[in-house]
Amino acid sequence: MTTSAQTVAAPARARTATATATVRRKQGFQHGGWFVAPFLALFALFVIWPLLRGIYLSFTDANISGDGASFVGLDNYREALNDSAMWDALGHSAYFTLLVVPCITVLAFLLAMLAHHIERGKWLWRLCFFVPFLLPSTVAANMFQWLFTQGIGLINETFGLDTPWLTDKSYAMLAIVIETLWWTVGFSFLLYLAALQGIPDHLYEAAKLDGANAWHRMVHITLPMLRNITGLVIALQILASLQLFDQAVVMMDFGPGPEVSTRSFVQYTLEQGFTSYRVGYASAMSIIFFVIIAVVALARMWLLRTREEGGR
Repeated sequence: MTTSAQTVAAPARARTATATATVRRKQGFQHGGWFVAPFLALFALFVIWPLLRGIYLSFTDANISGDGASFVGLDNYREALNDSAMWDALGHSAYFTLLVVPCITVLAFLLAMLAHHIERGKWLWRLCFFVPFLLPSTVAANMFQWLFTQGIGLINETFGLDTPWLTDKSYAMLAIVIETLWWTVGFSFLLYLAALQGIPDHLYEAAKLDGANAWHRMVHITLPMLRNITGLVIALQILASLQLFDQAVVMMDFGPGPEVSTRSFVQYTLEQGFTSYRVGYASAMSIIFFVIIAVVALARMWLLRTREEGGR
């Protein structure tokens, strides 16, 4: 008799618990919604609406005045895909990314290892490595523009060189890469340093007892434990490097560089929108670039998920 009563009461209790949980979730959403509403409003105003507006303009021949725009369908996209200058600009952005991402990943890791293991003046080393990242992009670019200026630049004077860093297409992009490494390595350095501090000490102690030297400990403990943070650093640097603009424009005196060798995709888009006044065409290129960035981000997420599933 008791067993039958319990059997009948169990589903009722389950339904009651489910109903209670549902009510609590609704209440939590109602209260939490007020906290996220300001962010959602700003996100919709400054991200969603400009994106939708840009998609609409990409199908028109709108100019910078905003008057007299007519629908042109996919003409802007066809022109963009056949625009050799656009592909050259995209190639410059990709080339810059290929140079910066590996260098900044390795450099940030080495600096983090140094700051983590050094005994004296840890705070000073960490400050020196991170402070350049706090500088505005224009300040850092102006500093290196002076350092690379032929004839008076400190780099040529110090090393006895006469390299035309900013006026020769063979060196202009390299100068921008060097400036970017110095300016932005601090962010990745901070991520690596935080990850290093999270590795348990007992793993290294056990490895020492087993006779592992410093190289073996780094290869078999440090690098595997930093795998996720390395993936994050690489993904963030790829997305940031593809959007090259500030340092290239400022260091090249607001031009496309020698023989347009440093003109990035973002810079070319702005030239079409604000110099040639072709807002519709610039919008189409912006949407193409948005798709490229989205594909890179989704590819990173897919690789990360595949790696996690494979490690299970």
